[in-house]
Amino acid sequence: MTYANTAILAFLVHLIVHFDAIRNIHYRNETASGKAYRALVCTILLFYVSDALWGVLYEARLIPALYADTVLYFSSMAASLFFWGRFVILYLHEKSRFMRLLSAATCLAPAFFGFALVVNLFLPVMFWFDGEGVYCAGFLRHAALLVQVLMFLAVSAYLFITARRTEGRGKARHTAIGIVGAVMAAMVVLQAFFPMQPLYAVACLLGSCILHTFVISDMKEDRRIELEELFRIQDEQEKELGSAKHLAYTDSLTGVKSSHAYVEREKEVDRSIADDRIHEFGVVVFDVNNLKITNDSHGHDAGDLLIRTACRMICRQFKHSPVFRIGGDEFVAFLEGEDYRNRKTLLAEFEDQVESNLRLGEVTVASGMAVFRRGHDNSFRRVFERADQRMYDRKGLLKSME
Repeated sequence: MTYANTAILAFLVHLIVHFDAIRNIHYRNETASGKAYRALVCTILLFYVSDALWGVLYEARLIPALYADTVLYFSSMAASLFFWGRFVILYLHEKSRFMRLLSAATCLAPAFFGFALVVNLFLPVMFWFDGEGVYCAGFLRHAALLVQVLMFLAVSAYLFITARRTEGRGKARHTAIGIVGAVMAAMVVLQAFFPMQPLYAVACLLGSCILHTFVISDMKEDRRIELEELFRIQDEQEKELGSAKHLAYTDSLTGVKSSHAYVEREKEVDRSIADDRIHEFGVVVFDVNNLKITNDSHGHDAGDLLIRTACRMICRQFKHSPVFRIGGDEFVAFLEGEDYRNRKTLLAEFEDQVESNLRLGEVTVASGMAVFRRGHDNSFRRVFERADQRMYDRKGLLKSME
């Protein structure tokens, strides 16, 4: 059972070390190299299972099951070789002749394994079990291992040479994968000479741990940098959106909130009324007097000055409330909190100021106020309409006083 115990131990260590990759925790929506690495990790896990079963079945001499498991053993070995090559190509992302050759070998090597296993069904050229159930290796089994040795050695030599010409993180990447290739090649050679020892499982464990320690941490660093860049872009977009929203929600002439902002506030208040989340607020509607006369007599610059002056009067008086310009000479103040509690005093003082301005021939503004009546008003619009009607009543009064 030593053979099976080694494979089981390798399985457990592999599962612990690569748990995040197997569960796809840190590799969700990852790059192509990350997906190839996850596939490699899962394939090696399958190899450990077949290797552990092989040891148990061989001890029991269950030949039919043992034959099927040996096919699974070589199949998972071929699959791990394929995903190893894919990972190296995608991770290093190099456009070189060697990488093109490796890409071809990555496909041809597993195909060779598959061909050998099919032939072995009819002619025992890869493996067989004798009359006593003893495992026997054929020449194609040695050829399959030789193919792996050549691939691993070629990759290792190429990466060590490339690493000497590379600086920084690229050097570490090439060196780490080169070490994995050298370790795998050495262990596969030993496996060829000692077929009854679980050396290939040990090689996979050592190689995958080296990858996890040196390469996958580097991939996570790449991912961290990528995420930081995405967050930076998102932050810039949010700032740009905020600036655009600020421009759209700010009246360019007066600096108070625009009609777009007013529409949004109206919708927000309507939702609060429907959900019974707002219990009290007031609305004051303002209309600047004599704007048309000023525009016709003195020009639109004078009319703009009149609007800005009227706006300053409103904002000074209702300084704790948002003020909206909803039309050419129309403004609305939304009263909450302190201004709502002092609404009668504030409006009375504002009207006194307007009447004083009327006597002095200065800016006059008609105003009207209404408050939300819970249980009676089902929308912001109903409160606004009462305030608007009172504003027109006040406007008529001011006209009569001129």
